[in-house]
Amino acid sequence: MLQIEEEYPELAKDGFSTHVGAAVAEKFKSYPHKVPMLSISDVFNEQEVTDWFDKLADNNLFIELKVDGLSFAARYEKGVFVRGLTRGSGVAGEDITENLKTIHDIPQRLTGDFPDVIEVRGEVYMAREDFFKLNETSDKKFANPRNAAAGSLRQLNPAITASRKLSAFGYTYGDLSERMWNTQSEYFDKLESWGFKTTRQWARKANSVEDIQQIYKDIILHRDEIPFDIDGLVIKVNDVNLQEKMGARANSPRWEIAYKFPAARAITKLNDITVQVGRTGVLTPVAELEPINIGGVLVSRATLHNADEIKRLGVKIGDKVVVQRAGDVIPQIVEVAETNIDSRYFAFPDRCPVCGGVVVQEQGVVARRCLNSLSCPAQIKGEIEHFVSKHAFDIEGIGEKQIDLFVCKGWVKNASDIFTLIQDHGDEIRVLDGFGEKSVSNLNSAIEKARKIELHRFLYAIGIPEIGEVTAKLLAKEFLSLDNLRTANEEQLTRVEGVGDVMAREIQMFFRDEHNNIVLENLLKQITIENVEINVTQNAALSGKKVVLTGTLSKYTRDEAKEILESFGAKVQSSVSIKTDIVIAGSAAGSKLSDAQKLGITVWSEEEFEKNIK
Repeated sequence: MLQIEEEYPELAKDGFSTHVGAAVAEKFKSYPHKVPMLSISDVFNEQEVTDWFDKLADNNLFIELKVDGLSFAARYEKGVFVRGLTRGSGVAGEDITENLKTIHDIPQRLTGDFPDVIEVRGEVYMAREDFFKLNETSDKKFANPRNAAAGSLRQLNPAITASRKLSAFGYTYGDLSERMWNTQSEYFDKLESWGFKTTRQWARKANSVEDIQQIYKDIILHRDEIPFDIDGLVIKVNDVNLQEKMGARANSPRWEIAYKFPAARAITKLNDITVQVGRTGVLTPVAELEPINIGGVLVSRATLHNADEIKRLGVKIGDKVVVQRAGDVIPQIVEVAETNIDSRYFAFPDRCPVCGGVVVQEQGVVARRCLNSLSCPAQIKGEIEHFVSKHAFDIEGIGEKQIDLFVCKGWVKNASDIFTLIQDHGDEIRVLDGFGEKSVSNLNSAIEKARKIELHRFLYAIGIPEIGEVTAKLLAKEFLSLDNLRTANEEQLTRVEGVGDVMAREIQMFFRDEHNNIVLENLLKQITIENVEINVTQNAALSGKKVVLTGTLSKYTRDEAKEILESFGAKVQSSVSIKTDIVIAGSAAGSKLSDAQKLGITVWSEEEFEKNIK
């Protein structure tokens, strides 16, 4: 087929090859989203829906199904599909262009009238019928259609994706050169005219909480008749102009919510309780269950969180318990359904089940923790898994099995040992089952590649308690170098958005710990940290000021205004607080303007903003 198409390209439909999966990628590349792919805030009951609804300026709502699949973003330029990404972190996603090309519901060329640039966003899913057929014919058995869709879409070989029947709906958009619709319902019309499928046949309009509740009940009643899995409804303000005025919080839009369905439940026997030890030494009890199917997923384990939760539930080994998949995902025990005469209480261990170290429960803390942080294999493994993970050092070839092996052999006792692993133990690794010259060479290349790392990824990798990806980026941007952060006092730390007193103390304690400092010094001998460099134009009115944007500016998008402010040394915040210096208010400014006025914070109009950036 390829040879024919190369000789006679005019035979390829719309100029595109009909052959799928020719090339196998070595690894997915990552690309930034030009417009962040935000999450949707979840609500779980009528009161939470009412609280959201009461804040709206317009009651004209559009309600869609919340499809249980994998989000995608498909970029079109001049109507031609040029790139497809996963949601990823929301800021950047993995390139799955070739895989999306294998899905018939995602057109390679748009039809009709369309903008020069449009990024269509939607959900890839697997219909239940196709899921059952896949599990009947495949050696690999998937737990549910969502897992099957995710596993099929994220294949390095597009031919594998093509061999599994995936479907897709479009429902929103990202980057855009020109908007040609005024409502969400009109956007669905556009999507269908371009060649996309939508969930329009199940979509509804609503004007009140009562309407929403009736639609919610109707969809739950007929949920099994829908040929694909859903886990709730997405409720949107229909007016797109109003959507843009309402804007977004840090992680989710204000103009839409996901009204989640109740968690699926079932009753089964609690056979045992085991204890897992995490990278911070926290002991977590896990319920070992008689396997039971809950909402299409075979569940055999569930979290019990901590000793207090076991006591609160009154659960004993041998009891029959009610298990639910919270948010239709994480299994947890809700209550005891029936206790047996031979059921027995669980005694929480006072010694670590992995290393035998002393277990303590610090005053005011619910969790119990193993104190043997220096040599507990479970903690070391957890630390290394976190250290080499994708958003940290991203060292390919060191997974859970390899970490278990290297830690058990004593070759890796802390993070710095990763960088001397091949030098010290390469010959021993080469002769192990599953290894060889090529795999050791590939591992060495991955380790060498990781020797240079951005500051925020390093801060995330070293596992400072309470510090996730977002906070690590904020700290890197504020302090610019590791040395600056290590010597920062509590007052300097709490200036960073999202860093409170507890987090500030955790950071200081981490860098004062003798063991941590030994590991850090050894690590710094092996790697290079790329410190943050910010080129800031001096501006007395804005430099160092905390600024909040609200409302709509006539001459600037929110992102453009933020970029300008940061270029002058300002720190743009998402919410108004007593620490805010300036609020820039455009048209239709809402509660942030009111909050600023109550707190006596300086408020600029768009004209004053322009005057201060010239």
